[in-house]
Amino acid sequence: MLFDGSIHQLPDTDPGETEEWLDSLDAVVEVQGKTRARYLLSRLLERARSSQVSFPATVSTPYINSISSEYEPWFPGDEHLERRIRAYIRWNAAVMVVRANTKAEGIGGHLSTFASSASLYEIGFNHFFKGKDSGTPGDHVYFQGHAAPGVYARAFLERRLNEDDLDAFRREIGREGRGLSSYPHPRLMPDFWEFPTVSMGLGPLTALYQARFNRYLLNRKIDDTSASRVWAFLGDGECDEPETLGSISLAAREHLDNLVFVVNCNLQRLDGPVRGNGKIIQELEATFRGAGWNVIKVIWGSKWDELLARDTSGALLNKMNTTVDGEFQRYTVEDGNYIRENFFGPDPRLREMVSHLSDADLQNLPRGGHDYRKLYAAYRAAIENSGSGRPTAILCKTVKGWTLGDDIEGRNATHQIKKMTDAQLKTLRDRLHLNEEISDADLEADDPPYYRPPVDSVEYQYMIERRRALGGAMPRRTTTVRKAISLPSDDVFKEFEAGSGDQSVSTTMGFTRLLRNLARDKDFGERVVPIIPDEARTFGMDSMFRELKIYASQGQKYEPVDHDMLLKYAEASDGQILEEGITEAGSLASFIAAGTSYATRGVPMVPFYTFYSMFGFQRVGDLIWQAADARAKGFLLGATAGRTTLHGEGLQHQDGHSLVLASTVPACRAYDPAFAYEVATIVREGVKEMYGDARNDVFYYLTLYNENYPMPAMPEASSSHKSIADQIMQGLYLWKPAPTAKHRAPILFSGSAHSAASAAAGELLERYGVGCELWSATSYKLLREQALEIERWNRLHPEQEQRRPLVTELLDGGSGPVVAVSDFMRIVPEQVARFVPSRSFTPLGTDGMGRSDTRTALRRHFEIDAPHIIVAVLHELSLAGEIKSEVVSEAIKRHGIDPEIAFALHQ
Repeated sequence: MLFDGSIHQLPDTDPGETEEWLDSLDAVVEVQGKTRARYLLSRLLERARSSQVSFPATVSTPYINSISSEYEPWFPGDEHLERRIRAYIRWNAAVMVVRANTKAEGIGGHLSTFASSASLYEIGFNHFFKGKDSGTPGDHVYFQGHAAPGVYARAFLERRLNEDDLDAFRREIGREGRGLSSYPHPRLMPDFWEFPTVSMGLGPLTALYQARFNRYLLNRKIDDTSASRVWAFLGDGECDEPETLGSISLAAREHLDNLVFVVNCNLQRLDGPVRGNGKIIQELEATFRGAGWNVIKVIWGSKWDELLARDTSGALLNKMNTTVDGEFQRYTVEDGNYIRENFFGPDPRLREMVSHLSDADLQNLPRGGHDYRKLYAAYRAAIENSGSGRPTAILCKTVKGWTLGDDIEGRNATHQIKKMTDAQLKTLRDRLHLNEEISDADLEADDPPYYRPPVDSVEYQYMIERRRALGGAMPRRTTTVRKAISLPSDDVFKEFEAGSGDQSVSTTMGFTRLLRNLARDKDFGERVVPIIPDEARTFGMDSMFRELKIYASQGQKYEPVDHDMLLKYAEASDGQILEEGITEAGSLASFIAAGTSYATRGVPMVPFYTFYSMFGFQRVGDLIWQAADARAKGFLLGATAGRTTLHGEGLQHQDGHSLVLASTVPACRAYDPAFAYEVATIVREGVKEMYGDARNDVFYYLTLYNENYPMPAMPEASSSHKSIADQIMQGLYLWKPAPTAKHRAPILFSGSAHSAASAAAGELLERYGVGCELWSATSYKLLREQALEIERWNRLHPEQEQRRPLVTELLDGGSGPVVAVSDFMRIVPEQVARFVPSRSFTPLGTDGMGRSDTRTALRRHFEIDAPHIIVAVLHELSLAGEIKSEVVSEAIKRHGIDPEIAFALHQ
């Protein structure tokens, strides 16, 4: 049944009975009002669901708590002690930010986010978040980035941090890197934070895919994740980021009842109200419920229960439902009389309802997000929701800057406040009832003091015991291996050393073959996680569907249309391939979950995420940075790479810049291989670096091309000091020596540009007597980084023998001009130009907007075809006085190059 009028298309088998029900409803509305009618309908829907009568869920409920007071569970903690602990944490969090900004003006930090959400976290810390001390991975908690000061303050109380640590908040340089990062950051604090979350929207997205990946591990019987829950803390304003809510339907579709979103609805974003003219909690409830989530609203504190119980007319509920968030924010900053006159006063029934309450009582009517018992009931309900197949969203109404004083609470500028005056600190102390712990004299000192109770105090013992019962301190990141990984056999890579003979293949096809070999490896194969965003057929990877199967948590409930074909679409609950649908962001989130499994689960997994190269670094660059921050490992494969290799696709699919963007990410090893043996070598050595003895927390980006050509066999090493594998990995190696000739000129190529480079070298030798060395430049990024490191060493050791960068050693000692050709922008090879100072260095690349055409036409347009390489070499030789300029002009004319045509960059 639906609510949209289609009910009238169904036959009425008993019109008389129908009329009786409708008449009854009309009578209730006429006599007792619409509120009573809504109540009765809600009870009928509740009974229908309990009787298993299928009926669509409503997407919005009244603006009250989802769990009424009579259904609240018994609170098992000591509320007084927990309130005291919370006060200490609140105080230290505020003081840490204040002291930081006193010592370094404008250093930043946030007071108000944690102030509004302290209770949300403390309920979890004291009663729900499972730690890792038992040797299990525990729960995965994604802390809201701006609330980091509160997490540090709790760690200070637990003796995990000391005063010097707190005073190093946002001061990470020095102290051997033991400063406190501004936000959750595993690369900066590798033993503390697990998940980087401050780039808003990415925390919720990656938490969702972490929950899904846990089920993936469970269904594939690699790791028992059934005892782990994923908690994501986020703000109501953060929900405007498309990444926050963009994948929530997946969570319901995948039955991720191991996932809980806790949304801190303080009604304010950075500059003002989230929904001044609306109600963000109601909006979010409708969004989550419509997506199939279990939604729990925690709006009103316990002091409202008595008023709601007396609301026999529904006047209070109606006022709650019709008051917009902008007004609720105003009530936060006004006094009790204003609340009496403007919220309760216009309706005489409401005015009478609160006549026994003072103005102070009205001002102190709390929001549910600050009420321990209400929050405990909500968290408990989320835990007991396991088995329902529905993820849970807890929507908690709070006040931004709660307890920080009238000058800060609920103000539009609250988010930007970093300092507090002595008077404001005194107000905070008084509100937290810390007068005995912190005297007026303490507040008159140069810096406000931190406070933590002694180790023998009842508060400290209670706090530590609660964490001990839940499995230890949090957050804590560990890389202890629970299930070791075996490296793949060398046999997996052997076939690529021989080349493809006369058969023309692409590097994408070669990688697909390699990935299949890796997945078949008896010891390593189960740890391979192929990730593809709905482009497997484009990349020729659909051949893996039948063998590895696509992961589907519910299995395959249908017979696919291609069931009788060899390459049929095959899903299974234990499938290995994560075929993500059309979502690069979701694919990157899965990559992060798999690539950090070595730390979050103690179970190393090796993700291979293959995507249209254009839709990686450009489209989801923020998530790639998050992968770096999270210390993720694995392989990103940019298929259909290059600006000229993809026939006819045009601007949006032509990637000439991903290697430029990759060069900005320090943890990314970026390679542009030309041949299948290079791809195989880079993957083999990359697996060793990330998962072997070195265990470096990096990830690899490899370009893959769709252009077919015979793959050569792996050559012999050009140096007796290094193996060919080492030379490939270092970023540049001599692929083919120069023949004896009158002139010399090295040509550097990457990826698909090798064909034009080889053709140019042949003509230059035959027609112009130029012998060209051909160098395969597999990674300009690595060459540049190594050169910068050497340059810095030389600068800081002026009296010692100066070292030479690798690219200088390889290229600077010879004769002739260097020409480097790439299917990417010129800036890619130009990264190393200044480290070859004694030779001219000419980069050829694909700067400009993409175009739709054939490869031949595109390469002529971008001037990276063989004729333009020939002209570039001849021109540089003419400038050096080795040949006459007329020779260059003849070559230009012979190849039909128009000197006056507009440069591709300006077309």
